[in-house]
Amino acid sequence: MTRGSATVVLRRRLPLAVGGRGRPSWLPGWSRPAAMRAVRSTLVVPGLFAFGYLVLGDLQVATFAAFGGFATLVLASFGGRWQDKLRAHLGLALASSVLIVIGTAVNGSVLLASLMTVPVAFAVLFAGVAGPNAASGATAALLAYVLPAASPGTLAEVPARLGGWWLASVAGTAAVLLFSPRAPGFALREAAARCARALADQLDAALAGDSDPAVRTAVVEAKHELQTTFTSTPYRPTGLATPDQAMDSLVGLLEWCAYVIIDSVGEYRDLSAIPGVERKLLAETATVLREIGGLLDDGVVRVDLQPLERQLGESVEYLRRLNSDGDGYADAVHLSFHARTAAVAAHSAMTDALIAAHRADPSAVPGSRRRWYGETFETEALGERRLAGLVAAAGVVSRHASLRSVWFLNSVRGALALAAAVAVADLTGVEHGFWVVLGTLSVLRTSAAATGATALRALLGTVVGFVVGAVLLLVIGTGPGALWIALPIAVLVASYAPGALPFAAGQAAFTVVVSVLFNLLAPAGWEIGVVRIEDVALGCAVSFVVGMVFWPRGASSVVADDLADALRAGGAYLAESVDWALGLRTAEPQPGPAIAAGVRLDDALRGFLAEQGSKRLPKDDLWRLVAGTMRARLTAYSLAGLPNPEAGPDRFRTQLSEQAGQLAAWYDHLASRLDRTDHGAVPVLAPPEFRDPRAAGAEVDDLHCALWVGEHLRHLMGRLEELVPPAMLVADLRHRPWWR
Repeated sequence: MTRGSATVVLRRRLPLAVGGRGRPSWLPGWSRPAAMRAVRSTLVVPGLFAFGYLVLGDLQVATFAAFGGFATLVLASFGGRWQDKLRAHLGLALASSVLIVIGTAVNGSVLLASLMTVPVAFAVLFAGVAGPNAASGATAALLAYVLPAASPGTLAEVPARLGGWWLASVAGTAAVLLFSPRAPGFALREAAARCARALADQLDAALAGDSDPAVRTAVVEAKHELQTTFTSTPYRPTGLATPDQAMDSLVGLLEWCAYVIIDSVGEYRDLSAIPGVERKLLAETATVLREIGGLLDDGVVRVDLQPLERQLGESVEYLRRLNSDGDGYADAVHLSFHARTAAVAAHSAMTDALIAAHRADPSAVPGSRRRWYGETFETEALGERRLAGLVAAAGVVSRHASLRSVWFLNSVRGALALAAAVAVADLTGVEHGFWVVLGTLSVLRTSAAATGATALRALLGTVVGFVVGAVLLLVIGTGPGALWIALPIAVLVASYAPGALPFAAGQAAFTVVVSVLFNLLAPAGWEIGVVRIEDVALGCAVSFVVGMVFWPRGASSVVADDLADALRAGGAYLAESVDWALGLRTAEPQPGPAIAAGVRLDDALRGFLAEQGSKRLPKDDLWRLVAGTMRARLTAYSLAGLPNPEAGPDRFRTQLSEQAGQLAAWYDHLASRLDRTDHGAVPVLAPPEFRDPRAAGAEVDDLHCALWVGEHLRHLMGRLEELVPPAMLVADLRHRPWWR
């Protein structure tokens, strides 16, 4: 935890845009963000296509403007402040320009186009580790590559293609900035604010002697809401920017606060009779948590951490004044552990909240980065803060450059599938080869079973769209007047469908758009729909084959691997931290491996939960395991933050160190059940129990320090048993064939 104080006065700001919280009862599928997206697309895409085709008379400009409009307004959905969205759209435009040039340069050779697709697609997909905006723009950027790579064209057409795409980028960005729903990041801040206030209410009620269970229920519900909001997307809703990383850390700290406070109130229930020094500490903790809620709500909040820091110091001095040989000393240490752990967590949470709100003292950022990444940033000391972002990005890439990373595996699998689709499209000589690649991209999922199910829905939707398009063309004909009237309507439905209507409905709507669009370019009647069905079928087949060959089980196997890594790394970090806090180790504990394993686990679990189909393992069990790894890591972090005492080994410290080693071995044993090797029947795995070294007559000079370490271990060991059943379920599912 970074020491220091902060006094900040904040002013209320109005949100940039308002998102819908409900839907009209007469429209079951209503979604206001989707409706706003559809309106933007309907206003921009047909107009751009008409400008390129009718005014400029250039088919390349018209085609790339239309598809660029879909990429900018439908496929990409950037969040954050308007500055964040502007940067994201600019980045997408620049990346798309490079990809258009590369795609046009390689489309003359099947071999070259297929080989080039692998690194290009991998780089675009893997760039999603940078944050939600990068992940959201991946499909849009890939469209900028596959459209020219799988279509005939020469380098002489690059200026027209770039011109059409940039028209779409400029017009689409302006439309997004003018008419944009509220970003998911706002919902995360609101959920975090509600959780912080609920925790403050719980502490205030306990300090007043109020044991109303409704208060605890509100805390649990607020914590679950925060967790649901944070995990509801297939990728983290926070990016690599320092405020985003602070928000990411704040979510974990609030969950840790909830865990500590719920346990404390459950054990003591009535805190009105505890010693005054601990009452004041908990009261200041509640004040800080309430200020966090106001800070995240952009309210007028005066933040001052000095009172909390002062009460932390007084709590330490209070224990030092007590007689360590007295009967009540151990109980006093136990109570102090609960109070000080909650206070330290709240202090760290406030530091992160200040950074997330762009209100922190710059001197607080380096220490927080140490907590987030597990490594120091020497560039900060040199005053080169811009380099810190590059170091952070390099750290993220290094953490995910592993077969344990769902991002790495998904990127490899997607790159190979798209390369195969490009090759199939060129070798079969289909009329619109990029539809094959688009079909592959749209149905590719993380498991073979999910890809197959999505492929069937895509084909069904395409057939339905063909029928609807054919009927439409038979009714209105292929005259330009009727088609120009039908185009905005078709774009409206196709733009509204993603995320609001079933996947098949979206495919059907897009097929109708394609039928109208290409009949405007070259009237072919309903036959254009037949061509699209054939191409989509080829793309679906490519995706399914690649899905069976590469990673057929999907994210579930990676979840098991990353759970095992997180358990082992957390146990090792805990053992190092215990020895550090006991003075048995002089080298500082290294949190890097535990943090990296935790990040990979979070991403893998998101990928698994985003997979379509039923899950044999309840979501609550999975998050219980994740919470178990987080408790081990944060307990170790708390111990690593203690001063290294100048004390030699004694019987008390040695026994505590041995128990920490046994706990790390237990985590390793549990992790071994989740590994790729099938150990056969899984035996009952009993967690170790905490044994107080004083029961064996051990004596120690610095009793306060040792007891403090013992309280950490006791608190952690009390929740180990709940990890065993879900871990055994994961182990059982891990070793079943993927088709079962």
